[in-house]
Amino acid sequence: MIRVALAGNPNVGKSVIFNALTGARQKVGNWPGVTVERKEGICEYKGVKMQIVDLPGIYSLTATSIDEKIARDYILNEKPDVVVDIVDASNLERNLYLTLQLIEMEANIVVALNKMDLAESRGYKIDVKKLSMELGVPVVPMVAIRNEGIEELKQAIVHAAKNPKKPVIRYTDEIEMAIDSIQRKVVENSILPEYPSRFVAIKLLELDEDILRKAGIDEGVIRQWIS
Repeated sequence: MIRVALAGNPNVGKSVIFNALTGARQKVGNWPGVTVERKEGICEYKGVKMQIVDLPGIYSLTATSIDEKIARDYILNEKPDVVVDIVDASNLERNLYLTLQLIEMEANIVVALNKMDLAESRGYKIDVKKLSMELGVPVVPMVAIRNEGIEELKQAIVHAAKNPKKPVIRYTDEIEMAIDSIQRKVVENSILPEYPSRFVAIKLLELDEDILRKAGIDEGVIRQWIS
C-alpha cells in the first residue's frame, strides 16, 4: 500500500481533495498526545491502494506551532511514500514557500495545483509544465470542488511512488557555502543521521529552535562552523 500525506496551507482545498480521494473510506481520531484532529482514509487507483493521511493545515515547517510540529515530524519520521502538496493557484507566492521547505526535506512530492478556476478569473496565466520543470516535481492542475483533476492526481501519486524524485533547490553562492560548511559538520559528527543532512544543515543555518534542540547545538557553534 502506498502511504500518502496531504500537506498545504489552510484554505487551499485540502479537505475537499481528501474527501474526493477517500470518499466514505475514512476515519477520524486525534494525533497522539494532542487534541489536533487526525484524518485517514483509503483510496484506490487501478488496483493500487493508497493510505491517505491528512496533515494539519500549515504555512511552513518551522515547527513553532503544534500543527507545524505534527506535520514536520510525520514527514521526517514516518517517511510517507508521497507527499501531496496542495497549492492555491491564485496565491502561488505564499503557497510555494511550503513547497520549497518540503523539497528541502527531500520528500517525494506531487504538487496539486488547486483553484485553477480562481486563478484564471483573476487573470493569472500559469505555465504548469514550466512550474513543474522549475520545481523538479510533478504538478497536477485541479479544480477539486468540481472534481476536476482528481483522477490525474491519483495517477500522479502512483507514478511518483514508483519513480521518486528528490530535487535540490539551490540558493545564492554565499548561502550555499554556509550550507556546505554546516552539512560537512553534520555528516562528520553524525548529527541527526535519521534526517537528510542538507535539510538539517539548512535548519541549523536558520537557527531553527527545534532542530538546534534535537541536535544539542547552540547558536554559537553554528556561527563558528560558517566563520
